[in-house]
Amino acid sequence: VSDKRISALVGVAPFNRDSGKCRGSRTIWGGRANGRAGLYMGTLAAVRYNPKLKAFYERLLSQGKIKKVALIACMHKLLRILNAMIRDGKSWQAPA
Repeated sequence: VSDKRISALVGVAPFNRDSGKCRGSRTIWGGRANGRAGLYMGTLAAVRYNPKLKAFYERLLSQGKIKKVALIACMHKLLRILNAMIRDGKSWQAPA
């Protein structure tokens, strides 16, 4: 499944609600609550112990992002990584 479709299915894809002069703000909504809850817990552990996601999370925080927004972005990134692993039939390889 494409990254956009899997993100929308889980509910971590940013959707716009642009109207008139209100532009630029994106929100996540919809999707499967059970999948999102499991991904949330996995992401909490990943931002603590996975060096790649930890660096990504800390970079977002240093840019001034709110912790919850940075965590949702990490959920989106982890979901894309998992989708690529399933697509390619590979297991997780720790970054060298």
